[in-house]
Amino acid sequence: MKISLLLGALATSVLLIGCGKQEAPKSQAAAQPVAVTRIVVGLDDNFPPMGFRDKENKLVGFDIDLAREAARRLGAEVEFKPIDWNAKEAELNGKRVDALWNGLTITEQRKEKIAFTTPYLENRQIVVVTAKSPVKSKADLAGKIVGLQEGSSAVEAVEKDGVAKSIKEVRKYGDNVTALMDLSTGRLDALVVDEVVGRYYLAKKPGEYLVLEDHFGTEEYGVGVRKDDTELLGKLQKTMDEMKKDGAAARISSEWFGKNIVK
Repeated sequence: MKISLLLGALATSVLLIGCGKQEAPKSQAAAQPVAVTRIVVGLDDNFPPMGFRDKENKLVGFDIDLAREAARRLGAEVEFKPIDWNAKEAELNGKRVDALWNGLTITEQRKEKIAFTTPYLENRQIVVVTAKSPVKSKADLAGKIVGLQEGSSAVEAVEKDGVAKSIKEVRKYGDNVTALMDLSTGRLDALVVDEVVGRYYLAKKPGEYLVLEDHFGTEEYGVGVRKDDTELLGKLQKTMDEMKKDGAAARISSEWFGKNIVK
């Protein structure tokens, strides 16, 4: 009887020791960083020159090229997914995309919901009018109809400005292309838009539009990821820093803007 009990105790000890050895590799594996092999980038595909479709319906743009270069260096596959830009935070936090990389302005309000890389571009919210417009300053927007893209940082920039109360109507659009068409036809008196975008369009139609000296503030662009996705944020930040240092970001900027405007 005693021998049976002794053998049973020894068997139990061996079993417990065996189980302990099996658990150790699991805890070690959990501590290893997860490899970034695929990045789904959410964007507004009608936002030239940051991300848009060319005549062949291919996605092109400054941010597209930056993201492709970053993914290449990370050895990751990149997929560009057009989304409703007005619902970008929901798309990101719902894990339908991994990053927002499309002229995304860093704001305190957005920082509550998503994490950002350090800024890579500086931008202003400019006021665009037609060449023959009587509007010469922000004060002249009193009683006028002003257009802007829904979900863009232009919304917040205009709302917090003192001139907002004097504006007759703020009309929101799904994209800036449609808003510019309405400006040309007289359905809008002015358009508030990201400078990098506005300048791109104005260069295509010289003499048709003017940019006021007044603007609605300076802002910065960053890449947005989920707050809990520290692994991706860290890798993107390191890669972006390397691209700035070795001249890759400057080269891409020069191809789209004619000079290096990377911050």
